[in-house]
Amino acid sequence: MTQRSGSADLPLHGGRVPKWLGDRMTRLGAVLCQAIVHHYGRDELLRRLAHPFWFQSFGAVMGMDWHSSGITTSVIGALKRGLTPLSGELGIHVCGGRGAHSRKTPHELEMIGERVGFDGAALATASRLVAKVDSAAVQDGFDLYLHGFIVTDDSRWVVVQQGMNGDRRQARRYHWLSEGLKSFVDQPHAAIEGERQGEIVNLTDHRAEASRSGQLDLLRQLGPDRIVHEFAAIEPAATEAKRDSAQPMLPNLVMPAHHDVRESDIVMRRLHGNISAAIESGPTDFPELLLVPGVGARTVRALAMVAEVVHGAPCRFSDPARFSLAHGGKDRHPFPVPLKVYDETIAVMKSAVAKAKLGREEELAALQRLDGQARRLERYVTGPRLKEIVAGEFDQSHLLGGRSVFGPEPPPEGALPERAKKSG
Repeated sequence: MTQRSGSADLPLHGGRVPKWLGDRMTRLGAVLCQAIVHHYGRDELLRRLAHPFWFQSFGAVMGMDWHSSGITTSVIGALKRGLTPLSGELGIHVCGGRGAHSRKTPHELEMIGERVGFDGAALATASRLVAKVDSAAVQDGFDLYLHGFIVTDDSRWVVVQQGMNGDRRQARRYHWLSEGLKSFVDQPHAAIEGERQGEIVNLTDHRAEASRSGQLDLLRQLGPDRIVHEFAAIEPAATEAKRDSAQPMLPNLVMPAHHDVRESDIVMRRLHGNISAAIESGPTDFPELLLVPGVGARTVRALAMVAEVVHGAPCRFSDPARFSLAHGGKDRHPFPVPLKVYDETIAVMKSAVAKAKLGREEELAALQRLDGQARRLERYVTGPRLKEIVAGEFDQSHLLGGRSVFGPEPPPEGALPERAKKSG
């Protein structure tokens, strides 16, 4: 059965990703993809990218605004920069992007096809069809402006594209997966992210097959001049179709408009499990991680969430906001990005992946155990409220290289300078 993998409705945010964060997103995104491919294979990476909840969590753990439309643009851009140099090794190619880059996708696919040996022309056609379906066959008030096409050497692919509704200040993300795809016009999507906003014309719905056939018949038999006279006959059928509402629900992520991270956005028992695994288990049970220079308890806590992105099942990503507690957010929500922790996370992941390529799995195995320990602990541990966790992060942000789009994070008012603390 063909399927659209899912979708997401997101507040529409402007602005650009600062270079200091974009460079780190590129490195962390690439090494996380390497770890997933190492453990589970390329097809599993595509399945995850096609899942709207995982995709949002992936962007949040990399320090982007946890709920906004910017995650889509920044993640596709980071993967294109980070995976392109690894395309020969991984057999994964990222094409397209935002605006003018999206229109270059067919040409990129044809060029890659010539180089690696797949049918680039056929994939270019698929790219155009996917864009046409979400801009013409599905008329939901969102105009496409981003098209990311990720393809493997064996021609399997995932598409992540996004449209905007400027009047409502909202964006909608559409996910497609080639696995099992038999038709581009009959229930093809893996997912569409977005809120219900009135009537939507969706000619890709399976129940619209009669409508699609009827439109072709009308054009052939009547011509455009007489079609308008047939319009009245459509309304009774449309009324009947509304009564038939049985349709399988795709994963649908709807992000709130509020910028701050609230307890209602997070499954707190999972967060407490992440924290407890780092505090209680990291120093004693995971010496392989702690041998990496500079790694402390705060980095192990971030690694617990990074490990979940690598190993977690789809049901684990129902609260993407939780993953912003790993490396904060560029806009200071939930707290400034702790650059020292971020850089240590990248160093640990790069070390683990590099050693795994040589057959030394100790560090990657330690991360997998850390994820498993967090899941076991969350069944019974309790912990502080979210506001207390966030307040603690702000208190130590200046010590961890905290940074946001507003600049480096200063010490809290009344805090002693580090020199005075040491001398005291």
